Amino acid sequence: MTSTRQSLGRWGERVAEEYLRQRGYTILERNARTPHGELDLVTRQEAPVSPGHPDLEPVTVFVEVKTRRTNTFGHPEESVTARKQAHLLAAAQYYLQSHPQLEGVWRIDVIAIERYHPLGEPAIHHFENAVN
Repeated sequence: MTSTRQSLGRWGERVAEEYLRQRGYTILERNARTPHGELDLVTRQEAPVSPGHPDLEPVTVFVEVKTRRTNTFGHPEESVTARKQAHLLAAAQYYLQSHPQLEGVWRIDVIAIERYHPLGEPAIHHFENAVN
């Protein structure tokens, strides 16, 4: 049986996935398990090598998705504590070691989704390079 919290989390991950697809990201894996915890989304993005440089390079982007229906306990991104950040870093590094074909530039983003009204559109906040 699935809890309401788990259902909300899966819904948020689907919303984040669609948001990223619309922005040109390729989804490589969902809910990737590592000994250090789960990575919600593993994606690739073609990003400029440097500002003003015409060439693009693939960037592996690990995405932590946080979804809330109320702000009683703060905004979703506030739940990515220092402890959670350490787990995300360890999980990302483990994943990269297990997938050497993804060598190169990588980062960890956080997507915070707020859905306070069931019939309303969710507010999506994308924090790039949120964990380092």
